[in-house]
Amino acid sequence: MRTLIVLVAVALLGVLAGPRSAAAQSGFVVIVNDGNAARSISRDDLSQIFLKQRTDFPSGLAALPVDLSDGSPVREAFSQSVHGRSNSAVDAFWQRQIFSGRGVPPLQKASDDEVLAYVRSNAGAVGYVSRGTALGGGVHAVQVVDR
Repeated sequence: MRTLIVLVAVALLGVLAGPRSAAAQSGFVVIVNDGNAARSISRDDLSQIFLKQRTDFPSGLAALPVDLSDGSPVREAFSQSVHGRSNSAVDAFWQRQIFSGRGVPPLQKASDDEVLAYVRSNAGAVGYVSRGTALGGGVHAVQVVDR
């Protein structure tokens, strides 16, 4: 009986901690164009750039955020980890912004390859791709840090 209780408790902890753990392990890599000298960015600055509350990088370079499309598990992990909220909550934020005429969401791309191509082609671009994606030339990963 004791073993059964322990197994149920462990399973319950796995269910409760699962999504947050996945976000914390981040199944994504943040990338910028090679023309951007940044090697790290704070989670707060990155969130503000993707919510268009900030229009440039700390260096002063204009920021052009690009999201993966709705429904992407990588986008959900990014939203949870960077914004601290679900993708549906971020979408609701953008609906309010659009309705009030205060802004439009970042450009969306359907795949990691499309995000890579966009970031490669735009000096101020910042995006994210699935962890393990071959980045190739023209882009580099930046570390997301808590400051």
